Amino acid sequence: MWSGTGKLLGDVANGLTREGRAGSITIERGRLHAALRAAAESHGIPIHRGRRLVDMSSAGGQAVARFSDGSCAAADVIVGADGLHSQVRRLIDSRAPSPRYSGQLSLGGRAELQSLPPTPGVFHMVFGGRAFFGYSVPTPGNVYWFANVEWPDPFDRAALGAITPAMWRERLGQLVANDHSPAHRIVRATGTELAAYPIFDMPTVPRWHRDGIVIIGDAAHATSPSAGQGASMAIEDAVTLARCLRDVSPAADAFAAYDRLRRARVERVVAYSARIGRSKTPGPIGRWLRDLFMPVALKLVASPAAQAWLYDHPIDWAARVAA
Repeated sequence: MWSGTGKLLGDVANGLTREGRAGSITIERGRLHAALRAAAESHGIPIHRGRRLVDMSSAGGQAVARFSDGSCAAADVIVGADGLHSQVRRLIDSRAPSPRYSGQLSLGGRAELQSLPPTPGVFHMVFGGRAFFGYSVPTPGNVYWFANVEWPDPFDRAALGAITPAMWRERLGQLVANDHSPAHRIVRATGTELAAYPIFDMPTVPRWHRDGIVIIGDAAHATSPSAGQGASMAIEDAVTLARCLRDVSPAADAFAAYDRLRRARVERVVAYSARIGRSKTPGPIGRWLRDLFMPVALKLVASPAAQAWLYDHPIDWAARVAA
């Protein structure tokens, strides 16, 4: 963790690396998606693209999904893993809350820059004067980076989509130009591999399930990216839901057990990530106070022991789930 003035604020445990357990790694999202799809297909799971869910029903132990092209799919249960703007969430509960906008955008990209020495296993986080900037150099010349910037205007997808990578490089370059970090050089070395999206979260979703239908991942508890736990929580959800369906029946009782096992943890992570996000773009006085007290705070709350609740959450697959 660095201040925009170049001061080292402290270190944070980047995942636990005890024997048999890996710490955090950096992977391109497209490669992760390809690996997950290949694994699903290797188990004979068909994947259909281009369908849009419009309605669902559940009766007599069978759940049915209906799509805009007129097709239907029936199953014992329906698991909605359809993300932040989940249609399944709305169909479970028409009064479900909408995502909460953070007032920030997240930008990310990849740069080719030979002048930065590799620091595999380390992400450098810079609390700059006008933007938060994080980067990692896993291999020579290969820099992965992201940035959080204030974007207080109401979200307009068309306006955001009209901003080209070159325009983002110019805007972000201006925001990080005065910081004592390599952020400006990294942004300038970035080509077209650059994307921007608004940051939302879901502090609480009262209903995760109805009859034979349930939501997991961002559909149930979207978090801001500040704690880096969105994918982790979705994977935890999947394993926990599988345990519940294995051990508890009917499905409605299995979903209730899944809710009971997961809700407190995920809502804690969402709240924790939101607090981190708010610390990234404070005003001048807030920045001064943050840089003054963060070195002490990091020693107290960012040790491996203090972060174990986040990074070392245990799920015992062999243990039976009680109804």
